[in-house]
Amino acid sequence: MENNLFQILRAKSTEKPSNVFLRDLEGRSLTYSECFKMAGQFAQAIQECGVKEGDRVLVKVEKSFEAVALYLACIQYGAIYVATNPKSTFEETTYLVQDSEPALVVFEHGNTESVEIRCETIGGDNGSLTTLAKSLSGTDECSRRMDSDIAAMLYTSGTTGRPKGAMLTHRGLITNARALHKIWGFDTEDVLLHCLPIFHVHGLFVALHCAMLSAAEVIFLKKFDPVTVIDALSESTVMMGVPTHYIRLLDENQFDRHICEDLRLFTSGSAPMTEHIHEVFYERTGHKILERYGMTEAGIITSNPLIGERVPGTVGFALPNMELRVTQDGRECSAGEIGIVEVRGDHLFTGYWGQPKKTSASFQKDGFFITGDIGWVDSGGRLSLQGRSNDMIISGGENIYPKEVELHLSGFSGIKECAIVGLPHPDLGEAVTAFLITDEDFSEIETREHIKSLVTDFRQPKKYIVVDTLPRNAMGKIQRAKLREEYSTLFDDVGKSN
Repeated sequence: MENNLFQILRAKSTEKPSNVFLRDLEGRSLTYSECFKMAGQFAQAIQECGVKEGDRVLVKVEKSFEAVALYLACIQYGAIYVATNPKSTFEETTYLVQDSEPALVVFEHGNTESVEIRCETIGGDNGSLTTLAKSLSGTDECSRRMDSDIAAMLYTSGTTGRPKGAMLTHRGLITNARALHKIWGFDTEDVLLHCLPIFHVHGLFVALHCAMLSAAEVIFLKKFDPVTVIDALSESTVMMGVPTHYIRLLDENQFDRHICEDLRLFTSGSAPMTEHIHEVFYERTGHKILERYGMTEAGIITSNPLIGERVPGTVGFALPNMELRVTQDGRECSAGEIGIVEVRGDHLFTGYWGQPKKTSASFQKDGFFITGDIGWVDSGGRLSLQGRSNDMIISGGENIYPKEVELHLSGFSGIKECAIVGLPHPDLGEAVTAFLITDEDFSEIETREHIKSLVTDFRQPKKYIVVDTLPRNAMGKIQRAKLREEYSTLFDDVGKSN
């Protein structure tokens, strides 16, 4: 079938069955042939557990070879793979189980959580599903799911309420994978350094699918550790990361041009990268990071070019088969004008599981999806992002986008990282507040003078808060909501008499 995701991912591997697919730095590896055999065994195993085609299988496990095989097993059998964060709380897991109504929940071996759904475990040699799978011969047969059928379901972050299950089709996932595989120049000789989680679009779909379409090798790290990554870079040709990864690498003195001499491509996404980091990275390594833009509901939407100018501060051009526009008050914006980013194309999800009203509200009548991201397109078609619409600060009646201020603070003397957040203020409504990670060169007085010369009064931070770390999710995005909650009373005494 033209757009059956599993068949397409497996096709290249049948030409190169002995190619190593996944390997770690402890000496364990899995060829493509071995991985697809394991997938066939897991496919049989979930069938034995009572899963039917179209059923959901909710998976809450650590990153492992077995977890990848289980994902492939679900799309092979025709079940819907529901990826969840293995560090989610019991309350969060319970909600996801109740919402997605899976036929099977798979936990990590040793997990003591209990839900009112059949549960199995994987991990090591002792997981119940792993043990069952090993006892079976496995199957090569593939479900006859259509390209419009749901292959996977990923939950959004839930920053504005309960997480929503975004339904991703075979067609959407393979269209996105083929586009990225082509424009990023993947081939069989590539070695992809994988240090991302596999419960997000970036690590599960973008990274693994690009490698599989070439039968390329993946160095599969359980987590990001800068020292380990530096060791692995000497064996890699491509690294996919998030801005935090590159910031942490730059903190290591041994990270230099020599380490990166065999790399052909560094990509970054999931959170904006400052121009300062782009510049420092290029000076240190000689490589220009390729920044792209995506989200759960749409996969990768735009990318800077593999060959051609990569402009720091932009996320590039819309992918093939993806239409993009910026709108404001129901009209399309002109070049350079800020508005809401909207997209349309085969990459898109089909809606939110069990939430037709929220699905309908997320689309325009002409089929464009309202991303909720704020940005603008220049005259050449490049997209730049200003942030999320719900991150906008309204202070004294003025609209302020955090990135406007962050761009001026990032890279200034003594400032390593920063986040601009609006905190409740009795007079202004919200007060612009800067949260900073600094070094010994930081001076608040000098920083205030610096900002005073660059932005108007109402955009200037009312307070500067030095912190050890900024709260981030697994993909490196700053969790501004957590900062707002923790520091919600910071300005409570403003205007009060003694």
